[in-house]
Amino acid sequence: MGASAFDAIVIGSGPNGLAAAITLARAGRSVLLREAADVVGGGTRSAELTLPGFVHDVCSTVHAMAGVSPFLRSLPLREHGLELVEPPLAFAQPMEDGTAAVVHRSLDATAEGLGGDGPAYRRLIVPFLDDAPQLFDDLLGPRRLPRRPLRLARFGVRGIRSARSLACSVFQTEAARALFAGVCAHAMVPLTWRGTAALGLVLTIAAHATGWPVARGGSQKLANALASYFRSLGGTIETGNPVEKLDALPFARAVLCDLTPRQLVQIGGDQLPAGYRRRLARYRYGPGVFKIDWALDGPTPWKSAPCARAGTLHLGGTLDEMCAAEAAPWNGEHAERPYVLFVQPSLFDPTRAPPGRQTAWAYCHVPNGSTLDMTERIEAQIERFAPGFRDRILARHTMNTADMERHNANLVGGDIAGGASNLAQLLARPVMSLNPYVTPVPGLYLCSASTPPGGGVHGMCGYHAAKAALRDRFS
Repeated sequence: MGASAFDAIVIGSGPNGLAAAITLARAGRSVLLREAADVVGGGTRSAELTLPGFVHDVCSTVHAMAGVSPFLRSLPLREHGLELVEPPLAFAQPMEDGTAAVVHRSLDATAEGLGGDGPAYRRLIVPFLDDAPQLFDDLLGPRRLPRRPLRLARFGVRGIRSARSLACSVFQTEAARALFAGVCAHAMVPLTWRGTAALGLVLTIAAHATGWPVARGGSQKLANALASYFRSLGGTIETGNPVEKLDALPFARAVLCDLTPRQLVQIGGDQLPAGYRRRLARYRYGPGVFKIDWALDGPTPWKSAPCARAGTLHLGGTLDEMCAAEAAPWNGEHAERPYVLFVQPSLFDPTRAPPGRQTAWAYCHVPNGSTLDMTERIEAQIERFAPGFRDRILARHTMNTADMERHNANLVGGDIAGGASNLAQLLARPVMSLNPYVTPVPGLYLCSASTPPGGGVHGMCGYHAAKAALRDRFS
């Protein structure tokens, strides 16, 4: 490797790669960020996928973790063009009878809407809201003694349970049980597995603490703001410049990879010790997604009026239905009635569509690597809760798991979470290690969602990896 003008090189410009680059640059290090695509962003890119004037987010839209991320909270992103818009309702769970359970920013309003299950909802959520920033500092922080051990232990007692178990023990009504199961299903693992309650609790607490915002103009605006801030610190970005092999890089004291284990093995080759390569090869990827983006001639015609005020909807019917739907991909099956995650950003951000028009997207979970067209099943599930939805469609754009991976190589088999979020891989991600960001190769670090705290637009994986590099290589 030849000489380099940079102290550190970061491979990949998803939120974690940008976070790593910013953290290093803030510490006074010269940093080169290399991105294979023509634009930065990874899972936060936007494009006109359907018709001119319709802005679609290719992957992530709702940034539920942005407001609770200690890293993102520390950045002056508004000064670099980012404006976040918060829908009136974070998420909704429509039921087939035309009603819906919904989550407001207000805990009181949410509990009131749950009727007899309102007090139970309060008892579940209130203990974590009083000191939510400190709770998220511990949940998203490095592996260390927690600052609030009793509070974190209380969270752990609930979070270690399965989504189904916690929902059934806490709530009496089908609507409240479905509401909790629907948010837990973001984990993309069977809702009967231990640990699946944790993500549902995290996302629900975040909804009350900071909301579930979207970036005005598309998620690309978030990526652009991060890139702009990085450049303001003296950072350099090269797009359209993939890294094929680690040994082709110029020398740098630290190289940080916003890559999953599979990509790290591909570019590292024999530079990685054989034992470490074998451990990475055992890393498990989760189900993929089949995604549809729509250009619509008007709002989605929900049977339940409050659904029109929610940024995100979880379409799956009852708890039992969603449990069956989320188990199917792990058995290599495609659910006839899949759990569908539906997002309608242009209702709250009119810059995403021409006047009088709307955008929406949805995905369902499918077996990793599936190429089955799920369009009919997804749209049938939407029609259950919004009759006449198909009549609103002006154009659609679909992506199966192979399309997702072509768009972003980190989405292995269509897995948008950087690897399965089962209990074992929450504890050992990507391998069992006291410092999971460090590899056996001196100066080489992993900073993707395949490291703790895992998936979501929060940047904490990149932040922690960069902190490890600063301690190891620059102290």
